[in-house]
Amino acid sequence: MKKKYYVYVIELDSTVADIKKFRKENPKYFMNNPCVYVGQSSRKPDVRFEQHKEGYKSNRYAKKFGLKLRPDLYEKYNPIPTRKDAEAIEKMVAEQLRNQGFGVWFN
Repeated sequence: MKKKYYVYVIELDSTVADIKKFRKENPKYFMNNPCVYVGQSSRKPDVRFEQHKEGYKSNRYAKKFGLKLRPDLYEKYNPIPTRKDAEAIEKMVAEQLRNQGFGVWFN
């Protein structure tokens, strides 16, 4: 069976925007807009979200500030056939959200 990949978006507590490094990456961020973490994985989004919260291969913002998944922002892209495609879609989704005034973190 061929491996599938998934892009996912985790809504972050807005207090993440108080962190200087986060703000520096989001110069167009509008206060009160959502803050999110965008990622990609071979694991389904709900499994990956739990891993972040448990600290397994976790992004520190997703672990500390992660509230819930936002399937409305990623479901239409999944599943994805290759890691390379997943990485490209992760970047595209992150940049689209950032251009809409979201606070965004991605690797």
